[in-house]
This record gives sequence, structure tokens and C-alpha cells, in this order.
Amino acid sequence: MVMVFGAVSGVWWRIESKVKVAEDKADKVAADLAAEKLHTAQTYITKQGMREATESIMEAISGVKTAVDHMTLRVDRIVENQAKPRTTRTG
Repeated sequence: MVMVFGAVSGVWWRIESKVKVAEDKADKVAADLAAEKLHTAQTYITKQGMREATESIMEAISGVKTAVDHMTLRVDRIVENQAKPRTTRTG
């Protein structure tokens, strides 16, 4: 009876130690995963954030285009309104 109890205890002790090692590995993997999730959240942009940034940039570009268009029109008016040189006829 003592030998059976000793054998069962030995087997149980080995199983328990393997379970403990597996739990430690699982805890480390969970901690690594949490750290990776945090890094990803801090580093990468979401699709919505990218969309908002793109819209903001496109609005700024549109504003610059509008300003350049107005400037071109103003330059055209200045050139058109300059006094044309008078030519005299000789002859």
C-alpha cells in the first residue's frame, strides 16, 4: 500500500511540476502579448485616424490650390489692364 501511495505521489508530483512550468510559460506569453498590443496601439494608426488625417491634408491642399487659382486670376487681370503701348503710323 505504501509503495502504491508513493508511486501515485511521485506521478502526481511530476504532473504538478509540469503544470507549474506550463502556467509560467502561459503567463509570460500573456505578458508578451499585452506588451505587443500596447506597442501596436501606440505606434500604428487606425483606419479611421488615417481617413481623418487624409481628409485634413486634402482640405489643406485644396485651400492652397484655391489660393493659387485666385493669384493666377489676379496676375491675368494685371497683365490685361496694363496700358498697351501706342504705335504711331509713319508714312
